[in-house]
Amino acid sequence: MTDHTFDEPKVIDAFNRILEAELSGVVRYTHYSLMITGPHRIPLVEFMKAQATESLLHAQQAGEILTGLGGHPSMKIANIEETHEHGIEQILRESLDHELRAVELYRGLLEVVENRSVFLEEFARGLIATEEEHQLELRKMLRDYA
Repeated sequence: MTDHTFDEPKVIDAFNRILEAELSGVVRYTHYSLMITGPHRIPLVEFMKAQATESLLHAQQAGEILTGLGGHPSMKIANIEETHEHGIEQILRESLDHELRAVELYRGLLEVVENRSVFLEEFARGLIATEEEHQLELRKMLRDYA
């Protein structure tokens, strides 16, 4: 039997943490797109811009669901550490770390909605899959630096 109720404050908190992380991704990936230099600049800049755009989309989706649940969207963004190291390897490693944290946040959401809301469960699973795909791409890009 499926329990169709969930802890709304926990779900709203999970969505706010996701919103803050995704908005930090917009800033992070935009910054990286501006800082990349070298012979691989053009494809990496396009990749980073696409990541920034996708982070904004994810933030908007999370915010729409959050407000649909009666929550108030956070005006904060997650902390972004500025290492001042802008080599391609460092940028890719920081990007991978960001994607790993994103998966943790979406898994946290999944935990509080699993077997309680098909819509929210599918949303969380879909974003977990998307973030895991980004991790695979970043791991492939990092192979030359291993």
